[in-house]
Amino acid sequence: MDQSGITPNTSNQQLVINSDNESSTALLQEKQARRSESLRDVTFIEYMTVGILCFVNLINYMDRFTLAGVLGDVKKEFNIGDDYAGLLQTVFVVAYMVFAPIFGYLGDRYSRRVIMAFGVGLWSLTTLVGSFIPSFAWFAVFRGLVGIGEASYSTIAPTIISDLFVGNVRSKMLAFFYFAIPVGSGMGYIVGSEAGAAAGNWRVGLRVTPFLGALAVALIIWVMKDPERGAAEDSQMKPTSYSDDLRSLVRNPSFMLSTLAFTCVAFVTGALAWWGPQFIYLGLKLQNNVDMSLERVSLVFGVVTMLSGLLGVPLGSWLGTSLVKRFPRAHPIICGAGLLVSAPAMTCVLLFADGNFYAPFILMFIAEVALNLNWAIVADMSLYVVVPPRRSTAEAFQILISHMLGDAGSPYLVGVISESLKKSLSDTTLEPPSQTVQFRALQYALFTTCFVEVIGGIFFLLTAFYIVRDKLRVDRAIAEAEAQSREPSHSSAQEDNACD
Repeated sequence: MDQSGITPNTSNQQLVINSDNESSTALLQEKQARRSESLRDVTFIEYMTVGILCFVNLINYMDRFTLAGVLGDVKKEFNIGDDYAGLLQTVFVVAYMVFAPIFGYLGDRYSRRVIMAFGVGLWSLTTLVGSFIPSFAWFAVFRGLVGIGEASYSTIAPTIISDLFVGNVRSKMLAFFYFAIPVGSGMGYIVGSEAGAAAGNWRVGLRVTPFLGALAVALIIWVMKDPERGAAEDSQMKPTSYSDDLRSLVRNPSFMLSTLAFTCVAFVTGALAWWGPQFIYLGLKLQNNVDMSLERVSLVFGVVTMLSGLLGVPLGSWLGTSLVKRFPRAHPIICGAGLLVSAPAMTCVLLFADGNFYAPFILMFIAEVALNLNWAIVADMSLYVVVPPRRSTAEAFQILISHMLGDAGSPYLVGVISESLKKSLSDTTLEPPSQTVQFRALQYALFTTCFVEVIGGIFFLLTAFYIVRDKLRVDRAIAEAEAQSREPSHSSAQEDNACD
């Protein structure tokens, strides 16, 4: 174990403490080993809690991408270009990331059940009200309010799973939780396009998830279990100040590098989720004998996204749990390899979208499967390299960074680049750009995602150098806290030295 930053033994008392720490660490590992191999000991209420969290995450991402499924109709009604269409998602993500640290701080100290119920209720109400707003400016404001509500849920839900389970069981439950992201996103495209087409009004698609949100609030309040923080690991650690929490996270290389890598993932998924259906639709329009509406493209894109999630997220979790026993650095390497495989597949999607009907959908499926390998693994890594009382803050910090530098700007950035390229590629500014120009402009703008995927893969591979050491430090900090709880006369443990 790396002993850097840990006070050396200089007294008999510290020798006693270390002896207690060693026995506590052994006891901790023995307890976790008994609970980490099988789902047989999971209780009914714990299954219900994970099911509720997964259900809310599903409608969370349904709500987030319903609008993307009808983006063409939104642009027509509000008479906006690609830049303002991308701005709608940016407003949502900015509000989401700004309020995430607030809810992260609250989630480490107050009732998570109350905070989550408030957040789900807020986003459901503002989504419903926003669907009736005729003004683009006010519609954008309400999309921001939706982001505030979703921030309260996303920062807290994974920490509840971490406080219920450890080891492989935690990894499996996180995989179940995070598979809802691509599946929910795909359902968002489907609900938005199909409900809007059936009603002849794209706004109808936005009115589906609020009713599901009301059901989710009831389940959170009356059914969901909110465990004690650190309960699964028998942690006796208490919350520290917010400044200490942030200082510890910044000095944690595994957490920071994986956060930068996940920022690249957020950049790519944000841009592709928002512009993917529109891009493929423009490519298909340039092909002879292909007549496919944007609603139908959104439907197929949603199905591809769902299937890629159903395969990619469990596959990543299975690879992680299978390999990490023999190769402790497997988690970040799997994530990095996934991004480095996804990048060339995504490049081929962009190159072949106007030349073949099936190729873009098949290649998109391959790229998204590789991209989805990381969802559950990243969450697991972020939890086990951070001590229990700081995990909500860590989730909030990761959300802030990954969205601020990732999908907060990527939909808008791609839209701005696309609009700029339309002007340079057009022969005249007096007439609307041709279909070919529209396609090429968006194609060149989306090439940025391929480069960002490669950068993210490199960050994940760098994380592999530190992941084992930082996980051991967390285990030691928990063991020290348990030893002190059994021996009140001992001096206080150097928690920050052990974790930072």
